[in-house]
Amino acid sequence: MKYRLIATLPLYLALYAFSMMAAFLLRFDLELHADVTNRLIETLPLALLVKASIFTATREWRRRHRYTTMTDVASIVMTASFSSAFLLALHVAGILDSLPRSVIAIDWLLTIATTSLLRATVRVMLEGSHYGRKQPARLRTLVFGADSKSIAILRGLQSRRSEYKVVALVDLTGAGAKALIGGVPVVTSSRGVAQIARRFHASHLLIPSGIPGHTVRELHQVCRDEGLTARVIPDVNEIVAGRVKLTIRDVTISDLLRREPTQLDMASIVGCIAEKTVLVTGAAGSIGSECCRQIVDLKPTTLILVDQSEFGMFQIEQELVARKLTDVNLVYVIADVNDQVTLGHVFSEYLPDLVFHAAAYKHVPLMEHNVQIAIRNNVLGTKSIVDLADRFGVERFVMISTDKAVRPTSIMGSTKLVGEKYLQAVATQSKTKFITVRFGNVLNSAGSVVPTFRRQILEGGPITVTHPDMTRFFMTIPEAVQLVLQAGAIGNSGEVLILDMGEPVKIVDLARDMISLSGLRYPEDVDIEFTGLRPGEKMYEELFYGNEKSAKKIHEKIFCAEREPISASTIKRHILDLDRASRGTSSEARQAIQNVVAEYVNGDESLPMIRPFQPEVVSDRKAA
Repeated sequence: MKYRLIATLPLYLALYAFSMMAAFLLRFDLELHADVTNRLIETLPLALLVKASIFTATREWRRRHRYTTMTDVASIVMTASFSSAFLLALHVAGILDSLPRSVIAIDWLLTIATTSLLRATVRVMLEGSHYGRKQPARLRTLVFGADSKSIAILRGLQSRRSEYKVVALVDLTGAGAKALIGGVPVVTSSRGVAQIARRFHASHLLIPSGIPGHTVRELHQVCRDEGLTARVIPDVNEIVAGRVKLTIRDVTISDLLRREPTQLDMASIVGCIAEKTVLVTGAAGSIGSECCRQIVDLKPTTLILVDQSEFGMFQIEQELVARKLTDVNLVYVIADVNDQVTLGHVFSEYLPDLVFHAAAYKHVPLMEHNVQIAIRNNVLGTKSIVDLADRFGVERFVMISTDKAVRPTSIMGSTKLVGEKYLQAVATQSKTKFITVRFGNVLNSAGSVVPTFRRQILEGGPITVTHPDMTRFFMTIPEAVQLVLQAGAIGNSGEVLILDMGEPVKIVDLARDMISLSGLRYPEDVDIEFTGLRPGEKMYEELFYGNEKSAKKIHEKIFCAEREPISASTIKRHILDLDRASRGTSSEARQAIQNVVAEYVNGDESLPMIRPFQPEVVSDRKAA
């Protein structure tokens, strides 16, 4: 850095001297008489000393000329203003009384103009230097949108040697039509992107990340029909969060299903987590690990990660270690949620303020054949953690539940429903605020449909879908966890909070989209095979029980279900029955589940789909 100061200071001193001399010339009508020349000679050394000192003190020399922005221009104005103010003070004090105040004002303007021109010239020369070199043909490209995200993409591509040459910004709203941004036209067309691509001979379309999924879906279809290549540039928030690298990537299934960004009440979330001790069970799983990623950004004092998977814990540990977190104490505990001895020591030592219970077995068909372990993990494990939280006075306890707990047709859904009920029963007698958060499928979670389809496509197909009419709710993992944190911050004890999952998606449509995104065609390249419903599966998923239809919206995307009071003695007796049954045969455990869960529905029964409903009341809640 010192070499940079040595290199730049003489250049800036020359500009400062030129500005001062030009200011004298302009002030005295371009005539430097002997008296004026003497005044210039008397004042110039001290003026340069002042400017050089302030130039050094404000570290103006550290700013790279190649990447000059309006922020750098503002810094130039600030530096020049400080210098002129100091010179004016010296003039008033009589130290520089030979320096006219009008010269100081003129010099201020010229200093800003000359140093800004220097920066602009250097940037233009450096950025334009590669244009004279022989380069491979660049790809004529459209950028979708003319907002701040799209303009940032344009500037980023123009400021480096990119293979993409942006020939137009596509603004289908028509608001910015016929404008020029960075020398690139903003274009609209009643016929859409296809006509614009033909007009500008473009072969690629770049889409800013974060655009709603239905728009990305339409754009991707247009690109497929027109032979265009669609690409996505990650949003700056995704890059900062470390989820993705700064690179142009293919359109993914997450892009097609992306919803409108959620407006979070960050004050309540930060107030709930910042400077607290937080414990996450299932910390190595899809939801649990994302909880950990987002929680550490909210600066808790301590984050305790609990999971029974050694390899999974190793992976999340390596990820968090790579982030070099110095202000959060990370504690890794490999333990089963039923291990009350080990976890009792953890609770006793760290006294967590907040618990996120994400540990659960979730694979529906597998749990149909492993009923005892489903009960032990999803029911008895939940009871174990709930009891510890109650005993050690945890402030808030958030349980991650599932839409499969609504009129369950599966062992997995039934066990999660029992967990929900136990949580509510304890909430009526505990100082801890116990909250249940229920939502549907998340994209790309371990063992879910998207990774399965991806593997089947790589193997050449066919993709196996259970039924052409099967639908599911989908949400990205980061959005689901954002809403879980929000629900945990604003929920009241004993409540079941249900995330608004949007419209359900047909699984067969998801399969077709993934084939298309892979650059293949259905059914020519990859076929779809219908295999029939598996044990425990529903045709449709539901988020609400019939008696929950009076649920009210407490947040933009969070409902609060109103449920009948839970009898603590009844649910505890049921759990004792399940505990005994889990030590017996699979058929005994299954019968016990069916006896305990009155809501259990035989998988062969017809299940009408309950659509999401409009909220009756929207209320503002703050974290307690």
